[in-house]
Amino acid sequence: MSIQTRRLYSPEYKSRAVQRIEAGERLSEVAAELGIHRKLIYTWQAAYLASGMAGLNRKRGRRLGWSREAGSSPGLASSAAASVPDAASSSARPGDEWLRQRELAELKARNAELERMIGRQQVDLDFFREALRLMDATPPSGIATKSTRSSKK
Repeated sequence: MSIQTRRLYSPEYKSRAVQRIEAGERLSEVAAELGIHRKLIYTWQAAYLASGMAGLNRKRGRRLGWSREAGSSPGLASSAAASVPDAASSSARPGDEWLRQRELAELKARNAELERMIGRQQVDLDFFREALRLMDATPPSGIATKSTRSSKK
């Protein structure tokens, strides 16, 4: 039976890994290249977004600012509220720019999706308007006009 020891990573190492993900590299490829689990990078990314470099310098143990409702360590709900910075100091956090860019990209994608939906609805409206116009043009009896008959009577 072999004893596995935990590897210790410097905050700079963690920061480089998170920045590669933020730059657009696939998380699974970065994790495979670094020889670490993907979950660890997700944890580092969440810590970086929450607290910047200070979040990556965290020691082992309970995570500050996490509550049971959020799915993490128990008994820290009150510290979660205390660790939330106000709006003035949140603009100075290093992860905010990345977060704003991500939100902007999500909003642009949503906008494009809605514009495509509007386009499809406009095509449908045009189709049904034309169908309604053609329905109004035919006689109520449903018999075709003389010009479209194949034989004369």
